[in-house]
This record gives sequence, structure tokens and C-alpha cells, in this order.
Amino acid sequence: MNNSSERWFAPAKLNLFLHILGRRSDGYHQLQTLFQLLDKGDTLQFGSLSSGELQLEVRSNTTGQRLPLENNLILQAARLLRTRAGTPALGASISVDKRIPMGGGLGGGSSNAATTLIALNRYWQLNLSRTELKALGLQLGADVPFFIDGRSAWGEGVGEKLHAVTLPPRWFLVATPDCAVSTSEIFNHENLTRNSPAIKMADFLAGVARNDCEPVTCRLYPEVEQALTWLTQFGQARMTGTGASVFAEFTAEAKADAALSQMPARWRGFVARGLNSLEQGSYPT
Repeated sequence: MNNSSERWFAPAKLNLFLHILGRRSDGYHQLQTLFQLLDKGDTLQFGSLSSGELQLEVRSNTTGQRLPLENNLILQAARLLRTRAGTPALGASISVDKRIPMGGGLGGGSSNAATTLIALNRYWQLNLSRTELKALGLQLGADVPFFIDGRSAWGEGVGEKLHAVTLPPRWFLVATPDCAVSTSEIFNHENLTRNSPAIKMADFLAGVARNDCEPVTCRLYPEVEQALTWLTQFGQARMTGTGASVFAEFTAEAKADAALSQMPARWRGFVARGLNSLEQGSYPT
């Protein structure tokens, strides 16, 4: 085992669009999406512990509180990887500095889980391949394989069929209303559109794309609709995932920062640069 402590970056993501094509017999939804990595994210730190103990500390940079989450995706990922290795004596001390808003559709939990699988695979010297890690990650959530790949991508299936894409340089203003949207509530809602036709990348570039979850989320969470309406003064406003976070894109950081300075104080917001791959950021930190 590597006995040194390591810090790893767990990026946020945006869904630049999200179409629901149908519902499978197992309850999962067949979808199309375009995942955009961001240079904004959480930081995880891993240290050694003996006797198979796993400890987790979560620190929120927005509240300053220390939040013990005994069964969140980080611990689930660590336990799953340890079971796959067949070595119950493996242990780790894990801490996470949370910067990605929870319940915003920015992929914080999935990114944390993916980072845990990648980092502990190296830390515990298990030598599992990226393909093996992605198969484990899919057991934890549909977005986890995307974060393990670490590249902006066109996603299909339940989100696990990934094709890397190169997107133009963009800055994003991301606003998060003070509400946590339940992903299961949105995907199980009777009014959710589930029959969108499949599209191609050329269709997205031509503007023939949307987020099928947006109408239901806005109906259930009026704060999300208010944030979208406010963002439209700066360009096309879109919702990521099932919400609550919404975003607009800019060609220059200064323009995004200027818009952020006008954002109502009741929302949380940040400006982030889009990444095509994690090599453009720092991984690990």
C-alpha cells in the first residue's frame, strides 16, 4: 500500500442537453446527453488506515460544517472496490472538501465515487483497468463511468455509452437555487417526456436539443424556473441533469464574471471553465 497522503480533484459536470428516449423494463431510462466537464469541483484526500477501517469526513466550504455521511457514495465506492479486490483488510482515511452544490444535477456524488475508485485503485495498488473500474462504477450510478473516463462525452444508454468529444472553449455561469431536487422524483414523474427522438451531434450544434426534465422540475420547483428566467438576459439558459442548477455559457471569463456579479444573493453561483479532459485540469491535485 502507498502510505503517503494524496489529494485528488473531483470535477463537476453539466448536461448540455438531456433527451429521454424511453423507459427500460428495469426502470432505468434510455437517454442521450452531452456531458461537459468543468474545472470546478470537490477535493478528496486519501490516507492509510489499518485493519480494514474506512473513515470519511466531509467538509462543506459553503457552510463550514463538518458533515459525517456514513453511507454516501464515497464509502459505497470504497467498499465495492475492496470487495472486488477480495482483501477486507484494506483501509483508508478519506476526507472531502465539498464545493459542488448537492442536489443540483452537477454530478458531485458520482464524481466523488469515481474519484474514490480511481484513487484507491492506485493507493491500494490493485491495478484494475479503467474498463474494470467503469463496470464497478456503473453499479453505483449511471454517471460514474463518465467521471472515470475523465473526458467530455456524448452519452447514450443510461449514460454509460460514452463517445469522447472536443468542445470549443467556453466559460459557464452556474446558478443554484436554494432547493435540492430529487432525481428519482423527476424520473418517476408521470408527466416526464419519455419519447424524444434520437438526435446527432449536428442536431445539437444546430440548436435542436433541450432538457426533457426541465418542464417537470420547473413545475415542482418554481425557484428553478425563476433562475432560468433570470439567466435568459445573458443568453440561452439551460438546466443540468434533473436540476436544480441552471447555466448559461460565455465566450469569455470576464463576461461570465460580470453576469455573476448581478446574480440575486439568494442563489449560489460560480463561474467555471469547460474542460475536454481532466488533463486540462489537475488530477490528482
